[in-house]
Amino acid sequence: MMGGSKRSHEGYLLIDHCFTPGISEEMVHASGLPKGAGQGKFEISTFTCSHCPRIVIMNPERTRPREWCSGCDQYICDFCAAVKAKTGICKTYEQVLEELQELAFNEELKLKREGVIQHG
Repeated sequence: MMGGSKRSHEGYLLIDHCFTPGISEEMVHASGLPKGAGQGKFEISTFTCSHCPRIVIMNPERTRPREWCSGCDQYICDFCAAVKAKTGICKTYEQVLEELQELAFNEELKLKREGVIQHG
């Protein structure tokens, strides 16, 4: 799956406090946002993890590299990178949802065959 440069997978977050007093640095920190996000206009790059629905803020002060899955050729969050490192499996969120949908469909068919639920 070729998708251009890694930057082409990025989104962005815009927080605009231009017409408000903003929020304290303590609240910014508690929210998991980078310094400076509580005052004025703040823009930062984001990405959605390919393996789960998390939206990750790309903190410019991060010193370790971002996790990139070679299996799906996408950014993944630190949590999913740890799971992939342990299991060696690349499973996108879309694949997980498709598997769950298939399981639900098969369970419904089974319950209909057993007469637990009505056809219809």
